Amino acid sequence: MVNCNKKELEFTVFIINKLSDYLKKPASEIYKILSETNILDDYIIKCYDVLHTLGNEYLMEDITELIKERGIKL
Repeated sequence: MVNCNKKELEFTVFIINKLSDYLKKPASEIYKILSETNILDDYIIKCYDVLHTLGNEYLMEDITELIKERGIKL
């Protein structure tokens, strides 16, 4: 994970936990998926300024679609 500030880190943890609930998978598995596909660094942290203003449901759908686009079956 790239260097990030406290707000970005808190947002990242929030996203991992929300996706865990949304996809009914362990948070550790979600973290692994997001890390291995570079979604964590290249999207969630990099685009924090925009993403943190969006609604939970939209975020879950958006990130889930991005995971699928990267070839991961959920």
